[in-house]
Amino acid sequence: MLVEVVSDAAHAADVAAIAAATFPLACPPHSRPEDIAGHIRDNLRPEVFAHHIESTESDVLVARAGIGGRIVGYALAVHTAPEHPDVAAVVTQRPVTEISKMYVAPEHHASGQQTPPSHALMHTALEIARGRGSMLAWLGVNQENVRAQRFYTKMGFVRAGVKTFDLHGSVEHDFIFVHQL
Repeated sequence: MLVEVVSDAAHAADVAAIAAATFPLACPPHSRPEDIAGHIRDNLRPEVFAHHIESTESDVLVARAGIGGRIVGYALAVHTAPEHPDVAAVVTQRPVTEISKMYVAPEHHASGQQTPPSHALMHTALEIARGRGSMLAWLGVNQENVRAQRFYTKMGFVRAGVKTFDLHGSVEHDFIFVHQL
């Protein structure tokens, strides 16, 4: 498994494609398809990823099935202070990095490889955060996504609070997880 930082915005459409394919898999069962589609349309467009690729305040990572292979997962690390008041109340250390997105295609969740793509993406995201001088990494995970919560705990994150998440008009409830760097 190869993880790389995307440095060319011309690859934003490829990242948006894996984002659109994987985001629905992490949504709670009660999520309405039109809310999921609206979130993808509004937040996971190629233009949004191009902005993150070009920004000095974020890093887009992809996991590939070998050199030049297809993208099987991605992560977005944002190196700015949290704006959401629920997060800002519990994530007070600075500098800080948000692991804003981390998704892997389901057929690669339990890949028989030594290092699964999710682990490789998380290790790389945390290394980048440390390299940026961040003292803490944080993320939000839906309270119903127990599988993801187990993964984040296994990766060294601990639950620190709760926040709301707007899924295109539907209010969801997330746990805030933090990881000291």
